[in-house]
Amino acid sequence: MAVSDLFKKELKVINVGLVSFKESLEQTGFKVIQVDWKPPAGGDEEALEALKKLMNLGK
Repeated sequence: MAVSDLFKKELKVINVGLVSFKESLEQTGFKVIQVDWKPPAGGDEEALEALKKLMNLGK
């Protein structure tokens, strides 16, 4: 499928991130699904490593 073919069909968007982006798309008529995603451990690398260690304790 060529990229230009994408715009000949109804676009459906999956948005991960800013809700305001989703809202802007909806205002222009696009169907949008919002994904509520946050980085594991809130993006804290040290907390993430601690969680990984805890998860591997039972193995």
